[in-house]
Parts: sequence; C-alpha cells; structure tokens
Amino acid sequence: MSHQMAIGRRPLLRAAGLGTAAAILGRGGRAGAQAPSAGAVVNIVNTRGTATSTMEELMRRRGHLGEMGLKPNAVYVADASKLIGSLISGESDICIFSGVATVLTAIDKGAKIRLLSGSMMGLEHAIYARNPAIRSVRDLEGKTLGSGSTGALLHVMWAAILRKYGVDERKVRFVNIGGAPDVFRAVAAGVVDAGIAEIDVYDQQDKYGVHVLAEGDLWKELPDFIFQGAYASETALQTKREVLKRTLAAYAKLFRFVAGPDSEQDFVDAQRVVTGNNADERNARWQWRFFRENGVFATDLALAEPKLRYMQELNVSLGVQRRTMPLDEITDRSLAREAVALLA
Repeated sequence: MSHQMAIGRRPLLRAAGLGTAAAILGRGGRAGAQAPSAGAVVNIVNTRGTATSTMEELMRRRGHLGEMGLKPNAVYVADASKLIGSLISGESDICIFSGVATVLTAIDKGAKIRLLSGSMMGLEHAIYARNPAIRSVRDLEGKTLGSGSTGALLHVMWAAILRKYGVDERKVRFVNIGGAPDVFRAVAAGVVDAGIAEIDVYDQQDKYGVHVLAEGDLWKELPDFIFQGAYASETALQTKREVLKRTLAAYAKLFRFVAGPDSEQDFVDAQRVVTGNNADERNARWQWRFFRENGVFATDLALAEPKLRYMQELNVSLGVQRRTMPLDEITDRSLAREAVALLA
C-alpha cells in the first residue's frame, strides 16, 4: 500500500505534531543569533499529507526549531479554508506548507494574510489513468477527471495542463473527489478516467493498474507553477515577527538538510513513522531521490516574482481571482531574507 493510500485510515502524527519541547530543545544545537525568550511558542498549522507529515517528523528529529529558541505547537486541519481561518483568528501563527494558488485567492477576497516564503516549490504530481487507451493529455477530451472544487489546487493544475495542450476545459467533466489521495484511489478503481495525484505511487504504477500520461510529469510540464509556500496573518507579522523569522530559518535549515546527500535514511525513517508501513521503504527512498533531483524544496525560501505573476494570471483566467495584485499586497518577502541571514 502506498503512502498516499494510507492517508485517512490512521493518524499520521499526534496533535502536537512536532513532539514535546523537551525532545526538541534537548538536541542542544546552537542558533545563529540571539533567540527570543527561551521556549517562545510558535503555533504551526498545516494540512495532512505524506510529504508534509514526513517533513514535520524530520523537524521533530532534527530539532531546528529548538535551536532557534522556539517551542513548536503543531496542529493539522482539513483544508485551506480552515488553515486561513486558524491564522486570522490567532489560533495559529504560521502555515508552512500550503497551496499558493488558494492563498492568492483568499488575499484577493480580503483575507489579511501575507505570503512569506516558498516551501515545497515544485510540483510533486503526475496525471494517472487506468484505461490503456488514454495515453496523452489530448486523449482527455470528453473524459471524466478527478479533481478538487473549482479554484482548489488540483483544479488549477488541471486548467494549466489542459490549456498547455489545447484541450477545451468545457469538453471534460471535472468531478470533485477531494484531495490527491482520494483522486488516486478513484483512478485506480475506475471511478474517473484520469486524475492528478502525488508521486509517491509513481514507481508502483503496475501494482495499481495505472499509468502516467506522456505529458503527465507535471513538475516538468508546469515549471512555473508554485506548489506550496509559507504564510501568516498581518497581525502575527506585527506581533510575533521575530518568532516567525526564526521559524522560517529553522525550516530553511531543514530544507537544506533534505536537499543534501546525507539525509536519505533520516527521510526514510521519518516517513516510516508517519505511515506506519515498513513495506513502503523503497517508495520513501524513491521520493527522497525525487525531491533532491528536482530541487523541490525552497532552500533559500525565495518566492520568484515571475512565478507569482504566473499563478495570479492563472487564477484570474479561471475567475477565482479578480485581478493581478502587486507584490506588496500579497507578500512580505523581507522576513525570508532575514531568516536566511540567520543561517549565514
């Protein structure tokens, strides 16, 4: 059973997510500058997913937040709307892994939040189909496609790839299945003709009776598509700026570790914890190699302006965003620069 297929049947991490403060602070690493008050709490909110949960388990093991003088409290919520609600209400301080497309839509609708940095920048998704006659994106006309709701991450990805290959979106049928794990299950069961899901099943296509379309490697096909970034409320930026800066620095350190050559076994061990399935070790190693070879994680925390413009224009064309907003309305990139400077 793949990592994605395991989602939903067992809890990936306990509610505290990153472990106790004692476990983290006990690693004793040194921070790059004067830390805030000892054990300053940072409330982190994310949605569940194999890659996200693996990275959070790695953070618990590596202790980089503790090195920055922080005591993490991590929780998981079901979807992007709950992420944003948690930040605006003040229950949480920062989200590290969230689809940038939906954050832009929320800001356009008036949400008082700001994108701070990149996190998992490149896509880790592919287009899967069960019917052997469906080999190309152009074969999808007239077919049923597993997706999320209009404007959700999977739907935006579908729009981008269909347009690239000249497939009229009005001539396909989108079905709101939910998240990527649910979409993959629907493809494997023949409920939909094709669907976008993550790459943790990419090397097990024969096992599940599916195949990836010729143009289905979306990290190659859509290089300007930003997958995930970090963001926080304007209130948190005003009241907890130092905490947020040190949180970003800790994740930059984690991203650099995963991008390095010595992190494979740590990544495998962390994923074993969050999936509880030792049989998937080969899969975890494949996923680690994919992340490294494709430079998925934002080791410098950067959010490139051209890619942000691409994401906004895509949203506007779909009618889920009214206008292309200037950068100072959607970002505070200075925090990421300051965070990276802590690691110098």
